[in-house]
Amino acid sequence: MPQLTGLHVYPVKSTYRLSPTDARVEPWGLAGDRRWMLAGPTGRAVTQRDEPTLGQYRVRPHEDGSLTITDPAGARVHVPAASAAAGDQAAQGDVFGTLFPAVEAAKEVQVWLADRLGDVRLLHLDEPATSRQIDLAHARPGETTSMADGFPLLLATTASLDALNRHLAADHPGDDRRAERLPMERFRPNLVVSGTAPWAEDGWHRIRIGAVEFRVAKPCGRCVVTTTDQESGERRGPEPLLALGRHRRFGKKLVFGQNLVPERPDGVAGDDLGTVRLGDEVTVLEEGPRPEPDRRR
Repeated sequence: MPQLTGLHVYPVKSTYRLSPTDARVEPWGLAGDRRWMLAGPTGRAVTQRDEPTLGQYRVRPHEDGSLTITDPAGARVHVPAASAAAGDQAAQGDVFGTLFPAVEAAKEVQVWLADRLGDVRLLHLDEPATSRQIDLAHARPGETTSMADGFPLLLATTASLDALNRHLAADHPGDDRRAERLPMERFRPNLVVSGTAPWAEDGWHRIRIGAVEFRVAKPCGRCVVTTTDQESGERRGPEPLLALGRHRRFGKKLVFGQNLVPERPDGVAGDDLGTVRLGDEVTVLEEGPRPEPDRRR
């Protein structure tokens, strides 16, 4: 029986993960997931695509909504909670051309980050219920997301990762660096599911994890972040993008994992849609045929 075996939250977009044993699900994602991000002067998100060392920054959230950020050298800064209601500086965030209102972190935080990362600002999404509509090609009006790339949650399965690692080994016999076994952390999922067949998730339309239901919105197209060692910040070469291009190309997308949107149960109001926990059973509620990847080389 499939079950949830990995759970990850990224308090600041593109920074190091937290791996709790349980997490509350909100309409726009896991509680505390990617409600903050670094942005350049125009508000455009700064991620590991631009700066791979971002993954070396550790973030610890506090109950009052503040954060502690620790840089790779161990220096720390406290980030007070920020909101428009408290009078914090308004800003405009930009993730892949989607613009949305946000607020800036305190000035001393901005100075600390700029000393380390250049011309960046730390932004907070304090109104996720109304700020950022998901692409209506894959969502309903009023469904929003955090500062994630496009969707509230990302799911991956261990069986599919095993299959991809087998492809790497077969594609690069004798080349230990290119054939190195990839850990799941390279793909930065929120939810990791074990106990499935490889690529079973390609055919899922709706699932339930514990008591929380999700709609599978679309496959996740992958980028250069997957080539970045999440423990060292080092770019490790062209894999797994080459392998995804050979074995998991769907049109122009190199696919690994599925984007999810939480479903609000009938009669449930508010932000709390339930809690997912490690060990929860994963039930496929609706599925269809799995599409075949484009095998052209």
